[in-house]
Amino acid sequence: MSERLGPPLGAPLFDRLALIGIGLIGSSIARAARRKNVARVIAIADESTQARDRAVALELGDEVVADAGDAAAGADLVILCVPVGADEAVARAIAPQLKAGAIVSDVGSVKGAVIAAVGPHLPRGVALVPAHPVAGTEQSGPDAGFATLFVNRWCILTPAAGVDAAAVAKVRAFWEALGSNVETMNAAHHDLVLAITSHVPHLIAYNIVGTASDLEETTRSEVIKFSAGGFRDFTRIAASDPTMWRDVFLNNKQAVLEALGRFSEDLTALQRMIRYGDGEGLFALFARTRAIRRGIVEMGQETAAPDFGRPHDEDGDGGS
Repeated sequence: MSERLGPPLGAPLFDRLALIGIGLIGSSIARAARRKNVARVIAIADESTQARDRAVALELGDEVVADAGDAAAGADLVILCVPVGADEAVARAIAPQLKAGAIVSDVGSVKGAVIAAVGPHLPRGVALVPAHPVAGTEQSGPDAGFATLFVNRWCILTPAAGVDAAAVAKVRAFWEALGSNVETMNAAHHDLVLAITSHVPHLIAYNIVGTASDLEETTRSEVIKFSAGGFRDFTRIAASDPTMWRDVFLNNKQAVLEALGRFSEDLTALQRMIRYGDGEGLFALFARTRAIRRGIVEMGQETAAPDFGRPHDEDGDGGS
């Protein structure tokens, strides 16, 4: 997108920010947090030697370590930027190092499972404020991040009932400083909404691209050679991190299956329209879905530009 972060803040919001995991989202947070001066010290932990080496080379943090507990020690805000399936292990690792008054958050696109996995391991006096920045690309790794990834994108907070309101306000201020529009909702509602808007579309993309890969060799090569916009964009989605999406589907099983059931019913209705030549029904459906696209553009979550609104990265900041 063409938006840019505004000028840096005055005093930092946090003295020490710990990022556990330095992939696309973690590295984008590090870049944006540095540019906006939201933390005096940025500590990074990642199990991967290669990821740590890149984080050091890219100067993403003040401290880069292998152990999550070392990064979390003394931190005011700890953000888990790992696949949701790893959250419980990370919570166990950092719990002994968390100081009283610390805030733990995350960036996963599933929230109910995160609360269940992380909450029980946090010591008393530590607030859990789950967050989901609804932003990303199909790329992964420290080099994939860019500071403007979150600008004008939604970040959804899903604190459980009774969580310290001041902690929630601080996490809101953090994401607003990074350029996000912030919404708060309960975890179950979040998981159902995201099942429709993100999880099932990804599952469909994986399935369609998988179907193409199962075709005979000659036909498969032609599918790749003559990829039009529709299939090409499915391949972009299907190129997303396989570990992350495996964990999403396994940890949001109920909502995804519910959404898939509704999708299957609608797909059957569409098959009938085609089979019986119901042109009027097809036109009505396509007109309704076209209006959804226009609504997304009007809300500023996409542009009406060609090529699915994706920029061509002339400034090197990456695309969203």
